[in-house]
Amino acid sequence: MRFGPPILALTLGVGAACKTTPSTPPAAPSDDLSARATALAQRVIIADGHVDLPYRLWESRDVQGNVTEDVSVRTEGGDFDYVRARAGGLDAPFMSIYVPADRQKSPGAAKAEADALINLVEGLVEAHPDKFQIATHPDQIRAIKEAGKIALPMGIENGAALEDDVANVRHFHDRGVRYITLTHSKDNLLGDSSYDEHHTHKGLSELGRQVVQAMNEVGIMVDVSHVTDDVIKQVLELSAVPVIASHSSARAFTPGFERNLPDDLIRGIAAKGGVVLVNFGSTFISQRSRDAFDARKDALKAHLGREEFDWHAPEVHDFLQKYDSEHPSALATVSDVADHIQHIADLVGVAHVGFGSDFDGVGPTMPEGLRDVSQLPNLIAELMRRGYSEADIEKMASGNLFRVWREVEAHALESKP
Repeated sequence: MRFGPPILALTLGVGAACKTTPSTPPAAPSDDLSARATALAQRVIIADGHVDLPYRLWESRDVQGNVTEDVSVRTEGGDFDYVRARAGGLDAPFMSIYVPADRQKSPGAAKAEADALINLVEGLVEAHPDKFQIATHPDQIRAIKEAGKIALPMGIENGAALEDDVANVRHFHDRGVRYITLTHSKDNLLGDSSYDEHHTHKGLSELGRQVVQAMNEVGIMVDVSHVTDDVIKQVLELSAVPVIASHSSARAFTPGFERNLPDDLIRGIAAKGGVVLVNFGSTFISQRSRDAFDARKDALKAHLGREEFDWHAPEVHDFLQKYDSEHPSALATVSDVADHIQHIADLVGVAHVGFGSDFDGVGPTMPEGLRDVSQLPNLIAELMRRGYSEADIEKMASGNLFRVWREVEAHALESKP
């Protein structure tokens, strides 16, 4: 997500210490369950469909353009670093190559930023070859794990990076990108965003249709997070292979929030063989969290006396610090995340659900018990407590995503002349 549209930009306590009153405190796992979950997290491959580390590092640059955060060691801020990832068993976080929607306004800017962020990921690997390695195929990831390293597959968040040239699909495949989220917070040249009320194309544009076909041909997974329901329906009709939702949750828990997926489209994705990777952010997971954020934003607008504002302005920061000190946050819990996973599994089967956390992308809105990558065993323990087998959890952790990834690549190989 990466602080995309204002609706998620500064949620539930950014810049201030928050009082926390979880809606339903998760039951503490027994020592035995916790130990088994931790052991399983270390044994199986855990993939995450969406981690916003690249843009976090991008924003940490100094005036000379040098990245100032060192995620090869434990960091004070952020949700991800090597030490915590290893502790939590996270093996293959998809690095989000996030292109902000405002880059769409200047021809060439979106592609240039995507290339720069890919360069950044490559630079991270070059600086720490003993800890990180780029992965472009799921079969590489087991060896990377066994070498004690974190695999870094990449996905572009916002197809605006393709500009108006379908040939850029192959360009980004050659650079290691293995999924593309078609839009972000605004409609773009490819299609309509769930956060944009304009519905410019009533789904996919003609260019968007060509891009979906090109992604099938080269072996890039089509990601239907961030798009409108119409786009998803059209992608499911058009794509020759399964698709993913890299970081979306179930709309059944958040009625009216189009960014999440309704049951009929979850069924459609599953019928196509695809997988929904559940977003962990509290405002995706909990209606209570969404309501608290809406109240917070309304209070800010009333204070400023206007509808439009810069989330980074000092006057906004100062107001939110005071507001957050006086109002409890409404963070979700590990149990709430498991509710979404269970809902999707009950609806379409264990084979069509996985993890798409949005770590480092939604500020301090990660649920209680899932505050950073080191706490992934807590989610595994909760799934175990609900009766999911180790085989089920391994599918959720990576098997389902890797199956789709392999099918997409196999189709591309078969499509070659």
